[in-house]
Amino acid sequence: MRLDKYLADMGVGSRSDIKKAIRKCKVTVDGEVIREAGFDVSSDSLITFFGEEIRYEQYQYYMLNKPAGIISASEDKRQTTVVDLIRDDEFGGQTRKDLFPVGRLDKDTEGLLIITNDGTLAHRLLAPKHHIDKVYYAVVSGEIDEEDRSKFKKGIRFDEHLTAMPAGLEILSTGKSVKEISDELQLSLDSERFERVRLSGAAFKGAEEAANVNSDTLCSEIKVTIQEGKFHQIKKMIRALPGGKDVLYLKRMSMGCIELDESLAPGEYRSLTEEEIAVLKDATSGAED
Repeated sequence: MRLDKYLADMGVGSRSDIKKAIRKCKVTVDGEVIREAGFDVSSDSLITFFGEEIRYEQYQYYMLNKPAGIISASEDKRQTTVVDLIRDDEFGGQTRKDLFPVGRLDKDTEGLLIITNDGTLAHRLLAPKHHIDKVYYAVVSGEIDEEDRSKFKKGIRFDEHLTAMPAGLEILSTGKSVKEISDELQLSLDSERFERVRLSGAAFKGAEEAANVNSDTLCSEIKVTIQEGKFHQIKKMIRALPGGKDVLYLKRMSMGCIELDESLAPGEYRSLTEEEIAVLKDATSGAED
């Protein structure tokens, strides 16, 4: 592996910055100052960058508490992405260029998102045939009842062509107003969000059936468990229920055996522990791709 690629993979800087550092004799390999960016190194080489040892890690795994307003992408010229939030001090406060989110959360959805560069594990976690549960907490306009729960259990059809796999729906509370829940959980359920919900619902169901929500609207708190990840899936499943229901707030709480670390504020992240990484790999180790 080229020395400059090794350092770029570890996120210490851009290729041009790394080459400048090498020319200035700020990089050593096994105790020797190296002046060639193409110098051949291995993962076992002892490399320092401005005096700091840079260990090679083939794969990295992070748990991010995704905040609302951030898109689930690796890069975007106009908007902040979830990968932009990862700045690991172990790698000079930079981000590895090969990181990506495992799946996606809608821009206004919060919660657990795994960021990695391990494509094989990501594929296995996302494939429905591997039966990885993804659990979400949601605040929904209207009152969810047992009939709705039964529809989820059977597999709800949310348009003419797509039917969701059977999903779990647990009713946590019903009959509270939006304001009550917003105050209890300190959520930003305001008029701006209500309008986004109305416009989104109108595009899906038509203007007449779209939910008109205000702070006095009665709503339900639910927990939804799915094993697939179709575009806007939970929102579409809720909208397919009778009564003009819609999702006002959505947060992913867990993926497989990995639960969101509640000590992480929105926008914060940490590396997965070795135990958490092992649990994820074990969950998909018996499946063929």
